[in-house]
Amino acid sequence: MDLLSAGVPASDRIRVGIGGWTYAPWRDNFYPKGLVQRRELEYASRHVSAIEINGTYYGTQQPATYARWRDETPDGFVFSAKAPRRIMQSRSLAKTGPQVEDFVGGIATLGAKLGPLVWQFDAGTRLEGDAFEAFCALLPAAAGGLRLRHVLDVRDAGFVDAGFIALARRHGFATVYTDSPEHPSFADVTADFAYARLMRARSAVATGYPAAELDAWAERARTWAAGGNPDDLPRIVADAPPAAPREVFVFFISAAKERNPAAAMALIERLGR
Repeated sequence: MDLLSAGVPASDRIRVGIGGWTYAPWRDNFYPKGLVQRRELEYASRHVSAIEINGTYYGTQQPATYARWRDETPDGFVFSAKAPRRIMQSRSLAKTGPQVEDFVGGIATLGAKLGPLVWQFDAGTRLEGDAFEAFCALLPAAAGGLRLRHVLDVRDAGFVDAGFIALARRHGFATVYTDSPEHPSFADVTADFAYARLMRARSAVATGYPAAELDAWAERARTWAAGGNPDDLPRIVADAPPAAPREVFVFFISAAKERNPAAAMALIERLGR
């Protein structure tokens, strides 16, 4: 189903999730006591609506592994995935086409459950404008009959400027709104979907974020989904693309990681999912 088509409620275009699903402190906390590890993905995927796969950042998986993950999760569930770091850390970004194709070709096995692909350039990675533009041109629009959605996560504050926003818009790639003081944090909309990582969970709060903050994030997610731009989030450029329905992906990641599943479920509840 095309989630951007007319008649689909904004709340149904919002997916909320966590980073990964294998984390020891989630056992006897998020996961029921006695749940075997091989069933953790099955359980998690029925309590959140998306998961960002972090393991792919360290190395690609076999297509059979992606197929197993696909089959263990319910209809409507979506995985986003971080691309292998060896690609973003290459000394010649413009020559990484074969590595990009290898990663995309394998992960396309997820089929309809394949969500955005995140290309994370860590702080300290030196980027040059022409080479970065050439790299973006390598990212395919489709694979295996699937439309691909790409997210640029550039953590070099010196590279993130109006030119970067313009580049992302030219390619139709999203950028990451990172709710963290450690990384560039901006909410310019550059694609037909929005992507946010919320990284301020607190251990002392059962739901990671206090109720008022979760209420605020629910409202921001609805605004993005309806085609607007949250007025209380920073942007690099003043202008915004024309309003149009969007898909929205919100992930609770890092910080007090043991609280992230509870935060995600609390936000899902507020969105009426």
